[in-house]
Amino acid sequence: MITFNKPYLTGRETDYIKDAVSNLKISGDGVYTKKCHAFFEKKYAFKKVLLTTSCTDALEMAAILLDIKEGDEVIAPSYTFVSTVNAFVLRGAKIIFIDSSAENPNMDVEAIEAHITPRTKVILPVHYAGIACDMDKIMALAEKHNLFVVEDAAQAIDSFYKDRPLGSIGHLSAFSFHETKNVISGEGGMLVINDDRFIKRAEIIREKGTNRSAFFRGEIDKYGWVDIGSSFLPSDIIAAFLYAQLENMDDLQKKRISIWDKYNAGLKSLADSGKFQSPFIPSYAMNNAHMYYVVCRNADERAGLISHLKEKNISSVFHYLSLHKSPYYKDKHDGKALPLSDHYSDCLVRLPFYYELTDGQVQEVINAIISFYK
Repeated sequence: MITFNKPYLTGRETDYIKDAVSNLKISGDGVYTKKCHAFFEKKYAFKKVLLTTSCTDALEMAAILLDIKEGDEVIAPSYTFVSTVNAFVLRGAKIIFIDSSAENPNMDVEAIEAHITPRTKVILPVHYAGIACDMDKIMALAEKHNLFVVEDAAQAIDSFYKDRPLGSIGHLSAFSFHETKNVISGEGGMLVINDDRFIKRAEIIREKGTNRSAFFRGEIDKYGWVDIGSSFLPSDIIAAFLYAQLENMDDLQKKRISIWDKYNAGLKSLADSGKFQSPFIPSYAMNNAHMYYVVCRNADERAGLISHLKEKNISSVFHYLSLHKSPYYKDKHDGKALPLSDHYSDCLVRLPFYYELTDGQVQEVINAIISFYK
């Protein structure tokens, strides 16, 4: 079976985990957490980063930092993972769902302004497959209407909008290091803070609402409960695993881009003939090779393709279901049709994608897809 995903160890993960244990500091904010923080702040010039136990936690921290309250509105795509919006629903927000674009599953930026009301507080772009949304337009809208922007960059590590790293543009951003991502720690995430106003409070929220981080730096003589918060910081064991991945990011990315390019070249003739839609990368965006997907013409065709690949011992998966039609939110949605979000929900297929996927296996997947369309 060619699996959909296979976690890859670069070689030093267990060495660093053992070292973390030998340091006798395996709770949060140990040596390896600090190494990861320094890596991201140096490589991408992020103003402040904080590792979290998941991207979900990073998003929940963002919602707390922005003081989201009952009745606030958050504009977000319907075609995304539930964590994107659930973090804000937990604080009482109403989600105003936006349709996807025709070119790719990212939100239709041109539709955002018509949905802005006096209650709108946040625009929440999701960089699907690591491909940037049009951030100049989004930031211009945020400035015009005095809104915050939180980038859901879960899939967008080492990807760029023009010459700017994704995650560095919005006021806040969230990344994932789940085992399906480009660099992994099993579970794990990161909050990026690009606005000075939120740095001090972010540390407090992450430490259960206490100013313990300032205490450990010697800035205060004792710490106490000063705000709301939760336990969002990961064990240093998780950070040790992640740091081994970060050391090898260039190699990981080079291999993933090679796999993506091979898929794209091998399937180009089918895409050009209209059999399916292949990934579209705007001129302002960079491809970080997070995934390769195809968008079939209808749901039955997708089901047939997935079944055909399974018969060939190839595991492929479909992705999100439109959140505006979810059992939890459908009665809260304003009733607007979002046909492109539904189209991606019904028709998108993700192909096997991981570091150890060989050229021969990629070709096997390509051949199986070609045989299906014959």
